[in-house]
Amino acid sequence: MKSTPSPERVCLLTGGGYPFRRDALSGWCRTLVEGLRRFRFDLLTVTDREPPSVPAYPLPLNVRSAEAVQIGRNLGRERRRGDNNETGRGAAHLLCRGLVEESRFAGGLRGLAELAAERPDPLTNVPLADLLMDAWRGAPAAGDETPLPRLTTRDARTAATLLKHALGALAVPLPRTDLVHCVGGTTPLLTALAGRWRAGIPLLLTEARAPVARYRPAEERLAPAVRAVLRRFRAAVARTGYAEAGLIAPLSAYHHGWALRHGAEAARLVQVPAGVDPSEYPIIAEPATEQPAVVWAGSGGPDSGLAPLLAAFEQVAAAVPGTVLHLVGVTAVHEDHCAEQIERTGLGRAVRLHPLPADPRDRYTAGHVVAHVPGPADPPYRLIEAMMSGRAVVGVDVGPAAETLGDAGVLVQPDDPAELAIAIVNLLRATTRRRQLGDAARRRALTHFTNDRVVRVYGALYADLTGPPPSPAPAFELALTIPAPRTSPPATLRWLIREDR
Repeated sequence: MKSTPSPERVCLLTGGGYPFRRDALSGWCRTLVEGLRRFRFDLLTVTDREPPSVPAYPLPLNVRSAEAVQIGRNLGRERRRGDNNETGRGAAHLLCRGLVEESRFAGGLRGLAELAAERPDPLTNVPLADLLMDAWRGAPAAGDETPLPRLTTRDARTAATLLKHALGALAVPLPRTDLVHCVGGTTPLLTALAGRWRAGIPLLLTEARAPVARYRPAEERLAPAVRAVLRRFRAAVARTGYAEAGLIAPLSAYHHGWALRHGAEAARLVQVPAGVDPSEYPIIAEPATEQPAVVWAGSGGPDSGLAPLLAAFEQVAAAVPGTVLHLVGVTAVHEDHCAEQIERTGLGRAVRLHPLPADPRDRYTAGHVVAHVPGPADPPYRLIEAMMSGRAVVGVDVGPAAETLGDAGVLVQPDDPAELAIAIVNLLRATTRRRQLGDAARRRALTHFTNDRVVRVYGALYADLTGPPPSPAPAFELALTIPAPRTSPPATLRWLIREDR
């Protein structure tokens, strides 16, 4: 009697997200897990904040475990007399040199990852600040590039502290698994790389949050040299991830192009656009009230696009008195920031804050127009949700917004609140045009951005990476691209069989 083979095990690895936090990326992860019932999942999220105690989503039966780990939280002191930690010092030297000489970085990071399997802190007794100073001084001539900012002793110590904290992700153990699927961010990618090097676990990387080279709002107060160290570190981790991943799945042509520019091999890139469940976002009639309303969805944090939105809405409120702005999805941690920003504009009751509704159909129904003003690294999930809901969208041309929205909405240039305000006002005043765009957005979303496609393609990618090596015989091709006229078209997917089989 033949035994039934056990299903493949997948570790879905995120940075402070699913299943412990409700946001757009977590909703995408939930769709994947619930749609791929034939795989068994271990859900691991790695964060530098206090992790939640319980999941925010109910877990389906194919989830074996769900764990949130805070990096550096249980790091014990290892300072021992006579422990020079030459192994850690050598690896750290390569890593620091790799911040100015790209070819050295991966070797140093791998050395620290392998050492982290033996000791919780591979940098114990390692003078990381001194090594960073030496690497900075020994940087090769910049040529046509912008010269490196001066790194003072104080800057080196600050940067070393931040790097050491980030590298704590290397010590996070992975469950026994057949595949690691890492979704976005430097922190989870460090954990995934450590598992790749220590246990040879295949790696699938979903690129959803490019560019990593940007500065984060909380880092604006840091010295220019410290910010440069962090930017180079994140870019180097991303390049290392691209080199180690068996497959890389960008969410859009925008993400695809960014990965190519940072060293990803075209043959490993499989563009898989985001998707949502059409049944969760049915077309609902506009509010019956005569009071015009605009909806924006986002966390409300400093890097969420809130500031330019409020600047534009001041002009909207002046042009169309009585207009209300609904901020949907504002997290508890950012409520005070939102309230402070609203108070500065003097908009008062014209702006209303809402947590993310549990029922997706309630996210966009309060408005006549959806303003899609994303943060610089936001994936296009909220935009797709709004399109599927059949609402007219005014989008800011940031990241993949243009290729996602196409001609099914109004696109305006970034950093121009006046143009954004004019576009919103025009749609608020043009009922017929607004409804035509809403219908077009729904049709485009149904054609290109449904979750059944996401689940089908990722199921094939999982099977490819967990199965035996592919034969050299010719493979079928299935194009999964959406034309983006301003970027190079991504590669096609060679690993899928024909759909009619």
